[in-house]
Amino acid sequence: MQTPGTIIMLNGTTSSGKSATLSALQRQLAAPYLEAGIDKFLYMLPERWLEWPEWAEVLGDADRAGPVGQQLFSGMHHAIAALARQSNNVLADHVLLDPRWVAECAALYADLPAYLIGLRCPQAVLDAREIARGDRLPGQAKKQNRVAHAHTIYDIEIDTSAHPPDACAAQIIHHISTKPPRAWRALHTTRSGV
Repeated sequence: MQTPGTIIMLNGTTSSGKSATLSALQRQLAAPYLEAGIDKFLYMLPERWLEWPEWAEVLGDADRAGPVGQQLFSGMHHAIAALARQSNNVLADHVLLDPRWVAECAALYADLPAYLIGLRCPQAVLDAREIARGDRLPGQAKKQNRVAHAHTIYDIEIDTSAHPPDACAAQIIHHISTKPPRAWRALHTTRSGV
């Protein structure tokens, strides 16, 4: 039987620092980790689906996925598990807005070495980052901030406004090298009533 790879999933709103932290993790981790996060899957779609009106079928109203998005993200969750079960280490970023996504991930990852990391920062910082980026719907971070952390527990949470990406990555690496994963297993146990 193959030894499964490790999954590190970063959850947080848009502009919370997920991409920068993920890039820092890929640079700092000794073993190779595949990047299989939300943007990788979104950009698999045909270009026309990344603009209105098709975009509504993917991301709905910016804080809840549409029908195409539900299919896409379920595929992402299963693909991450499949990669890990074939001994690949996986990094992924997500915005866990829907409790069904959390339940699905918990069922898929509970028996794997899979960590769930929460990335947070104050709303004012999210707003400023969103404006500076210029490539996000205005107010998207605020909408997501109400629900992105509502359905989860974490192995570790990090305030990305207090630390640069390299330091955030270093904290995560220290955590996973010293503590076993617990969040996905606990979420699965809670939801399945085991």
